[in-house]
Amino acid sequence: MSRSGRLFLLMDAMRGKRVPVTAAALAQQLGVSERTIYRDIQTLAELGAPLQGEAGIGYVLRRGAFLPPLMFGADELEALVLGARWVRRQGDAGLAQAANNALAKIAAASPSDLRDSMAGTSLWVPLGRPADGSEVADRFVQPVREAIRHEQKITLGYADEHGAATERTVWPFALAYFEGKRLLAAWCELRGDYRHFRIDRIASVASVDSCERYPTRRHALLKVWRDKYDIKPED
Repeated sequence: MSRSGRLFLLMDAMRGKRVPVTAAALAQQLGVSERTIYRDIQTLAELGAPLQGEAGIGYVLRRGAFLPPLMFGADELEALVLGARWVRRQGDAGLAQAANNALAKIAAASPSDLRDSMAGTSLWVPLGRPADGSEVADRFVQPVREAIRHEQKITLGYADEHGAATERTVWPFALAYFEGKRLLAAWCELRGDYRHFRIDRIASVASVDSCERYPTRRHALLKVWRDKYDIKPED
């Protein structure tokens, strides 16, 4: 592999990390020595790459730094297209449009025009909607997503597995997309504990206060919830 190719791979490896990663870990990932990683880090820094960190602690790309797009490999391109097509199938209308827009931006910003390659990718997600009420429930996905994003309380009209209707004020912090099902994780004020709500059982969603966040930050709720249910965080 050429040195320039290795530098691109090193930037890609660091682009996917949110916390400092050690030279040892980068060396193992790229199949080179730690000394090579240190030399490459120095080269990237001299070229103006937005790196932070030091030997023995780790390195990370500076928050908010813009990196020009690199050429995507065949597997990366297929992963992007397949992921976007899955979102169009499973997400609400807002996410579906966002997936289309993201692919268009990637194609336009890449060193070569990728639109034909993307259109020719032969990985597909089946069309149609599952006959389980998900299509009707889709109208509640977007307001739930927005409440999670803004850390706002919402009031749910909800029916449990026995059909009993309740009204819950919750602090939503996570939304899981299973095949044909969406599951909301939230702190429930009624139960005083974490609860999970199926989107297809929601009858209504109302904002409690559009100007005020719920009292515990989302990342703190996520951390306790992951610990309680032994859920490993994603990279």
